[in-house]
Amino acid sequence: MVLESMQTEANVNGRLKGKVAIVTGAAQGLGLDIAKVLLASGAMVTMVGRGRETGEKLAAELGDNALFVETDVQHDDQIDRAIDETLKRFGGLHILVNNACIYDDNGIASTRQQWHNTLGVNLVSAAIFSQKAAKVMTPGSVIVNMGSVGGKFGAAGRALYPASKAGILQLTRNLAVTLAPDGIRCVSVSPAWTWSPSMERLSDGNLELADSVGARLHPLGRVGRGEEIGAVVAFVCSSGASWISGVDIPVDGGFTSLGPDQGRSPRDWFAAATGRDT
Repeated sequence: MVLESMQTEANVNGRLKGKVAIVTGAAQGLGLDIAKVLLASGAMVTMVGRGRETGEKLAAELGDNALFVETDVQHDDQIDRAIDETLKRFGGLHILVNNACIYDDNGIASTRQQWHNTLGVNLVSAAIFSQKAAKVMTPGSVIVNMGSVGGKFGAAGRALYPASKAGILQLTRNLAVTLAPDGIRCVSVSPAWTWSPSMERLSDGNLELADSVGARLHPLGRVGRGEEIGAVVAFVCSSGASWISGVDIPVDGGFTSLGPDQGRSPRDWFAAATGRDT
């Protein structure tokens, strides 16, 4: 229901009509949700990801304005091919959404190879894709890096994913300043808990359970939806955001407004611990 209403509004607005986008990690989950909203907003979208059969089937279902290019973002020649195929099919490139991400995180026990793999996909590949895309982008183009609340706080037992997302936030600031003279903006968008394949696994596919658990950490009382993240990405890429660059936009249901006390006073915590009203 939420996505249908967003698509209707996006189609009316046509805010990205004539724009060409690449979304990495778009064969499933959040990347696919973002690609769908960009398409609904009038953009032509190249979906970059792994799994050719699945990706091509998805692109065919989404229509003529969707293209899938199987790409391992850790290989420069495959990034080059994805950009070349986009230019051949759609005639330009105005939007890059760096969404490709892996989660292989054993915290302090992680191996050197795990560090290299995670940073390679989550951070370095975003930097290289941006470097290559910027060469063919025209003034008014936008790079969106997908951050996370995970890159803003400490978390026991985790290290690689938070470090990669913290790096993305800093990369965004540097790209924004570097590319500003070329008329290219760069913004990061940071979700909190969002309904995704990983959350489906954690909840055994139970969205109601995910919402009830998420309600404890998100003031708006549930986990996010991919189409809600996509709607913000679409706005960031539109002319309505033409004076926004170099910043992070939290799309997190109020997650980052809470401290370790979860918005509750000491009185509440002592009452919970002692069982009496203090």
